[in-house]
Amino acid sequence: MMTNNSKDKVRQLQNKLYLTAKKCSTRRFHALYDKVYHTDILMEAWKRVKENQGSSGVDGIRIEDIETIGIEKYLGEIQKELIDGRYVPSPVRRVMIPKLDGKQRPLGILTVRDRIVQMATKIAIEPVFEADFMSCSYGFRPKRSAKQALEVVRKACNNKGYYVVEADIQSFFDNVKQGKLMKLVEQKISDRRILKLIRQWLKAGVMYGNILEGSELGTSQGSVISPLLANIYLNTFDRLWEKYGLTHGKLVRYADDSVIVCKNKKSANHALELLRYIMGKLDLTLHPTKTKIVCMWDGKEGFDFLGIHHRRMVSETSKGATYKETFQYSSKKAMKKMKAAIKENVNRRSLLVASEEELFKTMNPKITGWRNYYQLANGCRHWTGTSSAHLPDGITRKTRGVIICQR
Repeated sequence: MMTNNSKDKVRQLQNKLYLTAKKCSTRRFHALYDKVYHTDILMEAWKRVKENQGSSGVDGIRIEDIETIGIEKYLGEIQKELIDGRYVPSPVRRVMIPKLDGKQRPLGILTVRDRIVQMATKIAIEPVFEADFMSCSYGFRPKRSAKQALEVVRKACNNKGYYVVEADIQSFFDNVKQGKLMKLVEQKISDRRILKLIRQWLKAGVMYGNILEGSELGTSQGSVISPLLANIYLNTFDRLWEKYGLTHGKLVRYADDSVIVCKNKKSANHALELLRYIMGKLDLTLHPTKTKIVCMWDGKEGFDFLGIHHRRMVSETSKGATYKETFQYSSKKAMKKMKAAIKENVNRRSLLVASEEELFKTMNPKITGWRNYYQLANGCRHWTGTSSAHLPDGITRKTRGVIICQR
């Protein structure tokens, strides 16, 4: 069963499905289930699940255990279950992740088996929906990233975007209407077995310790298929904004986080009203305090988006002329998380006896990840208090982000 070119075959299949869906936006796909249990797709799904790692689900089986059992044997059993129609997902193990503000965020942990099947299903159906998704959406999509979204926001703010609407959907993943979500899925897919799989995952329930609770509302935050389902649900928001909201402002959405960049306060007020109306149609609620209009004009206010703070500041050219532009640097909340991670990994009692080499091995991947994400074009201003004209010799606009990790 093991194939070395599974990635290439998966890419070819996805390209074919995408182009077919792109040619006819009203087409519904009725033969996708056989792709889910295809040998190459199951193998590619396993590779991606293994790469993401993660804890064991309610069955206690870890990725290492599957490698001990034998990957081919394990995937063969899953394949047979899917072909025979005997596959039934396990409940989601619920864990609470502490937040910096003292609150807790619920996270669902699926079994490795369910993660593999969800990944295989995602591989098969994602191209069908990708052909329909709007350009304003950047979250959890192929060839799209948070940094691309941040660059669009920066340019929009610099292009007379003096007012920004911060949109925060209250408990989005817990409040998605499953019936409405399934109707949106059915607009593109008519394969009953695929629809049955998705319904099973939505209804699988959550395991709190030894207590099983049914789930009639929402999707499991932390599951493989959840980001795709979120994009399917919120694509209605994107389409309605494309139809009615473009005159008010530019929408940039990353999963359930959104900002709308407007040129004046009147447009921002209209944008917020339209935003509330659309969310009402989707049976969603905007957070009463986190959703707000921010004035960027004088630099007294700023906003956070994707862990980055945006604020209008004065820059200076090499000839001494001044102008205003939008600066992006790590938010206070993001900095607090980084400091907490360093403290956790350096000051833990169990690590007091660790050697320098062990600490380097633990911390270097984290620091590299932070540098890669927070290394933005003008983020150095926040850290050095200097404009681009007064940077130290040898430090250019492209290299300033590295200072963040060196200081």
